[in-house]
Amino acid sequence: MAKLTDFLGYADAQANFSSDKLWELFDGDRDFLNIAHECVDRHAASGRDALVVANADGSDETITYAELAADSSRFAHWLVARGVQPGQRVAIMLEPSRAFYTAMFGVIKSGAIAVPLFTLFGPDGIRLRVNDCQPALLVTNAQKEEVARAIVDDQTLVFDEAFRVSLASLPPKFETRTRANDLAVFQYTSGTTRELPEAVKHSHRALVTLTVAALYGTGLRPGDRFFCPSSPAWGHGLWHGTLAPLAMGLTVGAYSGRFNPVRLLEALSRHGFTNMSAAATHYRMMKNSGVAGDYRYALQKLSFTGEPIDDDTADFVKRTFGLDVCSMYGTTEIGVVLASYPGAPDFPVKRGSLGKAVPGTRVEVHDAEGRVCPPGVTGQLMVLRKGAWIPTKDLGRTDEDGYYYHGGRADDVIISAGWTMSAVEIENVLLMHADVLEAAVIGVPDELRGLVVKAFIVSDRRASDAFVQEVQDLVRNKLSQHEYPRHVAFVAELPKTPAGKVHRKVLREREAAAAAH
Repeated sequence: MAKLTDFLGYADAQANFSSDKLWELFDGDRDFLNIAHECVDRHAASGRDALVVANADGSDETITYAELAADSSRFAHWLVARGVQPGQRVAIMLEPSRAFYTAMFGVIKSGAIAVPLFTLFGPDGIRLRVNDCQPALLVTNAQKEEVARAIVDDQTLVFDEAFRVSLASLPPKFETRTRANDLAVFQYTSGTTRELPEAVKHSHRALVTLTVAALYGTGLRPGDRFFCPSSPAWGHGLWHGTLAPLAMGLTVGAYSGRFNPVRLLEALSRHGFTNMSAAATHYRMMKNSGVAGDYRYALQKLSFTGEPIDDDTADFVKRTFGLDVCSMYGTTEIGVVLASYPGAPDFPVKRGSLGKAVPGTRVEVHDAEGRVCPPGVTGQLMVLRKGAWIPTKDLGRTDEDGYYYHGGRADDVIISAGWTMSAVEIENVLLMHADVLEAAVIGVPDELRGLVVKAFIVSDRRASDAFVQEVQDLVRNKLSQHEYPRHVAFVAELPKTPAGKVHRKVLREREAAAAAH
């Protein structure tokens, strides 16, 4: 009987998809399921490499499924012996490494709940999340030990090589007993340390739901060699970049340390990765590196998420890799709902679009009264869940062919003198300028117009009145006379969320603080 992984085309996906067929891809069932078993143990005898970690220093670390199965089982036994109970939280603040994957899958095997934490959090960011999830243990490295112990001294474990060696005396197999609905992972969405986002609580069965995004958002299929440079502390890097491909038994590439686009390009070439999913920022940084053409690649499928890709970067991807980069849209709370079906021969990728709904999902664009917007009209993107329409908090529109387009976050719309403008669209045009490396746009108060556009630009070119005039004229000519940035600031860098998105909220807060003084 054919499995969902046997179908590559868009039409076949619509015709053959069902919830029952998703479950056929796993050992577990609707009653008993364990993420670590599905992602690691059932592939232990395959002889395949599970992970290739590309470290920022140029070294690589390869971990086989057999090694990871044994290591994580030993760590699960260690947790049980230490008294960590099913349902208790264990925070893991490590870069991608053998230690990170051992700890994460060991926690999940034991029935405890894994809580990945971003390694670049400072004391306030760590304390807020620790106080929220109340972990029985915080696993970290020597570099973060001091700050960790200042928060949870007697609950801190430094997972170094000596500790890993000490686990060798424990059994290399662990029998999992979790139910499908038991909680497995707490995932914090990105945000500032002053405003802690609520943890999204995922059960073991979330892995099955995730497979919809894996099949149609990243186009994963058996035999792929898949790379995701996003940190597993965040949803994209953990669920789409780690758990989904491992559940299919693929060899997965991960990036560890301070991001360097040249190091990523080198790893893609050296290890023959065939499929990559990354943030829009990663592709932009690869373009800006200027050396992408120096390497040879085996890539066959590319996808992105997080924020729209500007046209110049999309052109670079097509020119460099010979592929269209496919959008994947969703949120941590609702999962992936729109995709461009990487690898589907019968799905034309439309530049700038979010694609179409994934099988089994209904998406619509609604106006303020809850009515469906006609093609070309911007409204709120809504998803039908359990008979109710759930807002994504994003704006969007459709075209005559049923493709969806992103209109920015609802709070990133700028209304000036009655005109509604999209920060995303203006940024896309600014990035067409040859000297603009990065750009962000917000609305700032104006006595006459209410709000006007202010652009923040990162460039190697010296700031000047002529440069300002060039970018203003570019927007005037590409969009309209009223949408150009009336204020332009040249900055060394843009604030980013830990997931790599431009943090416009921080820019708005800075502007408000400056205006108050």
